[in-house]
Amino acid sequence: MARPRILVADDEVDLIAELKPLLERSGYDISTAIDGRQALELAQQIHPDLIILDVLMPYIDGREVLRRLREADNWTPVILLTQVGTPIERAMSLQEGADDYINKPFDPFELLARVQAVLRRTRHGQLPISSYRWLMADNLRVDRQTRQAWLSDELVNLTARALGVLEYLMLHTGEIVPRERLLDEVWGWSYAVETRAVDIRIAELRKILGDDADEPRFVETIVGQGYRFLVAVEGKP
Repeated sequence: MARPRILVADDEVDLIAELKPLLERSGYDISTAIDGRQALELAQQIHPDLIILDVLMPYIDGREVLRRLREADNWTPVILLTQVGTPIERAMSLQEGADDYINKPFDPFELLARVQAVLRRTRHGQLPISSYRWLMADNLRVDRQTRQAWLSDELVNLTARALGVLEYLMLHTGEIVPRERLLDEVWGWSYAVETRAVDIRIAELRKILGDDADEPRFVETIVGQGYRFLVAVEGKP
């Protein structure tokens, strides 16, 4: 079986020198680019299975590379490397067609975990699930535009934070998501904030969805690590 090919585009030579051997040891063929123009050319030439794009690059920035790829109907999975971790920055990343994003500086092994998760949940050449309005998992559906959820066609009353946690877990179905990342992504707070806030919203979700923590249907607790959404998720416009 052919090794998945990843294109890494970043103008930080030292970072590429660190990431390339790590990803190669993990079973991937790696091509690299040091600016956005080169990244676009290589994406069209080698047809990678996944692209890692730094936002701040010479000639063409990562966001513009992503926009041009999507405008050309190229839906290769993309992970953006950003340097601003605000909720607006994260929302822009998804709206522009990114499959995931990670803030600099980052642990290279965290990026590797994101790469593995994105490749597991994406189908090459198809729209990323993050681009859809509706998220569907069995009899659960979430309208990301109106910020509402239904269970068996009955509207459920979730707080904004609980819905945010549910949405993020569904967008990363099958992936173990640490409490700290949920705090960062949903609350926009630093890791120093009490992670108990996440546990409270998970408890709210379970109560509303009728989910049993001991025999979960939707959300599983991974002791010492975080939470995982268990059901396959489909997206609809």
